[in-house]
Amino acid sequence: MESRVGDRPLPHANGPARGDLLVPPTAAGMRIGLLGGSFNPPHLGHLHVAETALERLRLDRLWVLVTPGNPLKETAGLPSLARRIAAARRLMDDPRIVVTAFEAAFGSPYTWRTVERLVAMRPDVHFVWVMGADNLASFHRWQHWRRIASALPMAIVDRPGAAMTPLSAPAAQALADFRLPEARAAGLAGHRAPAWAFLRGPRNGLSSTELRRRGIGV
Repeated sequence: MESRVGDRPLPHANGPARGDLLVPPTAAGMRIGLLGGSFNPPHLGHLHVAETALERLRLDRLWVLVTPGNPLKETAGLPSLARRIAAARRLMDDPRIVVTAFEAAFGSPYTWRTVERLVAMRPDVHFVWVMGADNLASFHRWQHWRRIASALPMAIVDRPGAAMTPLSAPAAQALADFRLPEARAAGLAGHRAPAWAFLRGPRNGLSSTELRRRGIGV
C-alpha cells in the first residue's frame, strides 16, 4: 500500500520529487500518525518518537511531514527540502513510516491549515498528531493551536528533561480535561477530538538544535 523509498524517483536537485508532494495513499479505517518538523537534521530522537507512536497507539502508518520551514524558527541556512527528505528516509527506513512533503504543495506553513485540510480530504482515516514533549511546552505559540487540538487527537511522547514542564504549559493546562490516561493510549486514534495522551517510556535526548551546534547536518 505504501510507496517504498526504492520505488520513488530521486529528488530533483532544486526541489523534491513530484511524488513527495502528493498525499500518500490510504484505505478506509486506517490509523495514521502525523509527525511534522523541519528535520534539520533528522536524528534518533525523531525515530524514537515515531516508533513509540507506532507501537503505543497501534498505528497502521506514521507519516513524517517534512515542512518547508517552521514559522517559529529562523529559516536562513535551512537545507533544501529534497535533502531533508532524503536524510529522513535514510534514518527512518521502517516500511510503516512514510516520509512526505505534501505540506509544501498545500501552500501554507501552518499546521492548523494542514491538519484541517487533510482531515477534510480523508474523512474515513483516523489521524493522530504526534509530537515530542518539548513541542507541547511551546504549543500555545502555534498559530490557532486550539484548532489543531479540535481537528484530531494528539499524542505527546516524553523527551529528556521535559516530563513535567510541558504538562504545566499553557496548552496542556487548557486541554487538561481532554487528556486520556496513558493506559488508554492504544485507542486514541479512535477518539473524537479534542483528546490527547502523554506517553512516557525510554527517552532519547538528541535534538536537531544540538546536532546543528556540533556542525552535524543533512
